[in-house]
Formats: sequence, structure tokens, C-alpha cells
Amino acid sequence: MEKEARVCTGCYDDINKGLCPREQRRVWFADGILPNGEVADTTKLSSGAKRSSQDLSPVSPDVAANPEEGDTLTDVHQSPKEEINTITGMEEPRPSVPSEDAQQGVPGHSEGAPCYKPITPGTEECSAAAEAAESPSSAGDQKAQDVPVGPSSYRALCGVERCVRRDISLLPDGDELPPLLLALGDRGKDPVVEEHPSHQKVTSLLGEGGPAPLTFILNANLLVNVRLMTCSSERCWCFSTNGLHGLGQAEIIILFQCLPEEDVFPREILKLFLDIYKDAMKGRFIRNMENITFTENFLSSKEHGGFLFVSPTFQELDAQILPDKPFLCGILIHKLEIPWAKVFPIRLMLRLGAEYGAYPTPVVSYRHRKPLFGEIGHTIMNLLVDLRNYQYTLHTIDNLFVHVEMGRSCIKIPLRKYNEVMKVINSSNEHVISIGASFNTAADSHLVCVQNKHGLYHTQAISATGQPRKVTGASFVVFNGALKTSSGFLAKSSIVEDGLMVQITRETMEGLRQALRDKKDFRITCGKADTEDVKEYVDICWVESEEKTHTGILSPVDGKSMEGTQSEKTPQGRDFRREGKVLKCTEVYHFVKDHELPSAAPHHFAKEIGTACSSALCPHLTTLKSSGMNKIGLRVSIDSDMVEYLAGSGGHLLPQNYLNDLDSALIPVIHGGMSDPTTLPLRMELIFFITEHLF
Repeated sequence: MEKEARVCTGCYDDINKGLCPREQRRVWFADGILPNGEVADTTKLSSGAKRSSQDLSPVSPDVAANPEEGDTLTDVHQSPKEEINTITGMEEPRPSVPSEDAQQGVPGHSEGAPCYKPITPGTEECSAAAEAAESPSSAGDQKAQDVPVGPSSYRALCGVERCVRRDISLLPDGDELPPLLLALGDRGKDPVVEEHPSHQKVTSLLGEGGPAPLTFILNANLLVNVRLMTCSSERCWCFSTNGLHGLGQAEIIILFQCLPEEDVFPREILKLFLDIYKDAMKGRFIRNMENITFTENFLSSKEHGGFLFVSPTFQELDAQILPDKPFLCGILIHKLEIPWAKVFPIRLMLRLGAEYGAYPTPVVSYRHRKPLFGEIGHTIMNLLVDLRNYQYTLHTIDNLFVHVEMGRSCIKIPLRKYNEVMKVINSSNEHVISIGASFNTAADSHLVCVQNKHGLYHTQAISATGQPRKVTGASFVVFNGALKTSSGFLAKSSIVEDGLMVQITRETMEGLRQALRDKKDFRITCGKADTEDVKEYVDICWVESEEKTHTGILSPVDGKSMEGTQSEKTPQGRDFRREGKVLKCTEVYHFVKDHELPSAAPHHFAKEIGTACSSALCPHLTTLKSSGMNKIGLRVSIDSDMVEYLAGSGGHLLPQNYLNDLDSALIPVIHGGMSDPTTLPLRMELIFFITEHLF
């Protein structure tokens, strides 16, 4: 018999902690019914009396995991060290729970986060909660609608589908412009859209230079905000996307230098964003330090080679034009710079920073400029990467840093990247180990490789303006095990281009390899073997990751910071569709303390959770989106004495009528997740987006 769960506890817990053994843990709905349909004897449960194993059996997971009839499942398409030339070159987020803007790290109205806790049947608290749940339209719906929505908020897409066609591209042929979003929908009303805006009107609105951008609709799932502004003393066209998150792709921001007398923004950028969207639909995503290259003219020039995409760090950006986090900045590159963008992008990124006095790189794209690199010529990279056919490249490990200090260099390897280090060791030959490093915000300067007009490479350094140079970052490290013992040196270290070269003996190389395999620190002493001169040291250190991940990203469940978590693209292999709307789980955040991401078992568990949640929410997609809840978070926590889940949107828990369905679908799956104690404790958060099915 189908039952109604009036209040979702979302939590398994010991009833009286310390009295009830682990195998006696129970979960019941607020109406006193157990998951297996029996009536709960709350007196016995609270007193810690034993229950039979049959009482602990949840309802069949098959029932919860299967979508309701009418749901459609679709596959996802998816030299020695010497003086170097120098070029001068957050407060932790505090969530504001009820605000959608707060969810993205924008200051807003604040109030306490809602408390989600077990409620015991038969108490006054339970009765009050049950009465509040009687109304199908709870306060959660109203709050979601009351929060002001900006053009960069994902909620701005709610209602757009009612005003435009369901074509994958609304960009007209020729030089016409796509539909213009004049006003966002308010309290369930349709947005105001001008289907065929004139160039004259758009030029006039952009020329006014107001704080609000113009928002173009490329399709029902993708908006592009355009604004004319001043950035880095340059008059720029600013483009930022809104909607790529719905496919699991980071949003994109591009700032283009505005040419003299240019009063019409370059329309080709809109086509670029559509191409990125179509690639994301097929599962081809752009990540930090990746690129897009052109095979034809772009912006009326055959010299424009493509874009390098980087995560912003120290650059100052106007908060009014920023998309939701995470986002990437696209930087226009020259055709001759493409090889470096493909095989060693950090070199190109820092060289751009040195050229334009921005640390670590500018975010403004300068058009019709000269290339910063020419013919490849003689470079150490000829030995490490394939600069002709791009068949192999230098393996770069995220959050591995190379620091060069006075008398000491340090290679810091994140403990959680052990498996990647082993791949490098196993694929390298016996004489050489080479590893690419990441840009480190903890360093106050960084080595830069500059190619002069004669094609020769030399080293400079770039630093943040006004910052003293104490720790200089390097872009790679090469350990060369060909040093002869007869040379009289223990080891040698030197700066080569924008990296560190360490020459060691064969015996030292063997010791280094073994230390890496054993995950042990290792010190290399450099200098002559027969003197007492001051030595230099190269330390290889295993460390906890020093780079903060997901800074500024807040949970849609309750507005809490996601900083420090590890994430992966969803393991869910199918989308859920109902009435022209698609529910897609795009990302899983893992709250882990271990050095590595969870094993295969939690990955499988995340897939089951995503499927169960999708099946429960699928019948409500239209209502959820019309209520402004088109981005949803589901947090699941399991420990030896506690299990709970929280589901929310915009910093608020979902209204009770949705939680009722989630109870039935999730509790059996969560119960099954407790069967393997080796995976505990386990805490993860899944992110879902509601989008429109396009043709």
C-alpha cells in the first residue's frame, strides 16, 4: 500500500545514542510507518529492544530506481642559477543561505541555514511539521521566487523556454542578431523577449554603458551576456555565458579589445559559444589550460589561431559581468602560438602575462597583435614533447608545484596524485623523468620563457606588482640520470627556460624512483663531492594539496562552501526526460579526508543515488523549473552511526511534497550503501540541472 511520508527525516540514527547497537538502527517516516510497510513500535525502538533482521529489510531498490511510467531515458552524447630579468608585473566566502546570488558567492541577504534533523513520531514537533507539509505549495517555492534574479544566475533561464523555439540554435543566418532578453520573469510570469532586435537598438543600449548587460538567447538553455566596458585601461567587449553548467561545462567569459570606431560587437563570438555548447552535449568539455583552435578565418583575420582557456587567479574582474562559478576565461591566441597551447599551455599563459604586465596572464584578448613565439627552433621541449604531430606531451600533474628558492628547490607532490606520478614513472625511460607543474598562487613570482627575434629562448621572471620575490615557481622539472660519477659532482641543478633541470647519477636516479614508489620524501644534494662549499638542495616532498579547490562555489542545498572538496563528472549514464524537460546530474562532489578519490564502490553508489533521485524528481520537472528551482543539490552522508540526505535549491531545502517522493526512492539505496563498512564514512553531493530538450 502506498503511504505518504508527511515529514522526511532524511536520517538514520541511533534513537538513544549509546543504548541502541548498530544493527538495531531504524528509520521511519513521520507517520510512524517503517520502510517495509510495518507500523513502528517507537517505545521498543527508543528503549533499544532488539528487532529481527527482517525488520531491517528496506523496500526493493528496483522499485525506487526505475523511473515512473512515461519517463524517457536517453543516452548521454556526449644554465646554473643566476639573476633573472624581472618583469613587474580572499576573504573566505561566507554563504548567505537564502539568496541565489549567495549560492554563487555574491554578497546578499543572510539568515541562518535551515536545520534538517530527525523528528520523532508522536511529538509536538512532528505534528507541527506535518501540518506545514499539508499545503502543496510550501514556503520553499515562495522563497525561490522572491529572491531577485540577475542575468548571470542560472535561474534566469527559468521561463525562457516559453518565449522561444526549441531549436538548438536561435542565431540567424547573415548578420542578424538572436532574440534579446529584455526582462526576466517575475513570480511565474514569462520573461520579456524581443525576437528580432535591430543592430541600431543594440548599439544604442550598449553605448549607454549601464551596469546591466544585454542578454541574448542562443537557445532555451543558453544565454550570453554582452557589455561594453573598460578593463585594464582597454575598452572591451565583454561576453559571458549562462547555461553551460547545465551540461557540466564551466561557464566562459571572453573580454575582447574593442577596436577604434567599432560600435558593433563581433557576432562570431556567439557562434563560438554555440559550438562549445554542442561539444558539451557530446561530452567534449573544455577545462583549465585547454584550447580551441580555428581552421578558418576568425574575426576577419587568418592570424587568429584560437583560444586558450584559463581559470582566473589574481586578475581583477568586474563582479557585475562574472558568470556563476566555476568559469574559465578565454584568451585569443595567434596561429603561431598554437603548438604551445597544445603541448605546454602554461608557457604561453605566462608569456602573455609578461608581455602585457599582468600576473599571471591577461584576461583581455588583444586583436591583430604579433605572435609571442615563432618557429619552434632549439628548445628543451623538443626532447620532451611532440611539437609536430602532438602525439605525446609533457605529463602535467594538477597541484604539483616546483618552487625555486635561494639555495633550495622543492618539488611538492600532492599525496592524492600518487597514481598519476606512478603513470609518469612507468612511462618514462630509465634515464629521464620529466613532469609538468601547475601554476601556484602561493608563489610570488614565476619563471617565464621568452623567445627573441632570433628564435633563441631565454629566461625571465614575472611577479605580482609590488610583491617581493621569495618563492619563484617553475613550469616543469626534469631529472636527468646521465651524470657520471667521474664528473666530481654529487648532482647539478640549473634553470632551463621556464623549468628546473636536475642532473643526477644513475644510483641517485634509482633511489629517487624507489622513493616515489614508496611515497617517501627524497633529498638530492647538489655540488662538488670533494669540497666543503655550501651545497644546494633539491627536495622532493609529498604534501597535502596546497591549492584550494572549488573556491567560491557554494552548495545549492544550504549555501555551504564546497571549498576543499574533490569532484568528478557524474557517473550517471542517462538523462531523465518528462514533458520536454531533461534532468541531468552533471557533477559529484566528494567530501574526503583521504589522499585519493574514493574507490569504485562509492562511484557505483553515486550512480545509484543519481538514478534514484532523478526518478523521484522526474514527474516534477515542470513545477520545479517554474518555481525557480532548476539547479538542485543532493547531499548524502553515511557513517557508522548516522545516515542522512539533504536536498535543496538556491540555499533552501526542497519543499516537503518533493521530499516525500525522494524518501521512497532514496532510502532503499542509502540503506544498501551501508552494506560495505570499508567505504565509510562517506559524504558526497550530487548536482542536478533541469534543461529543455532541444531539436
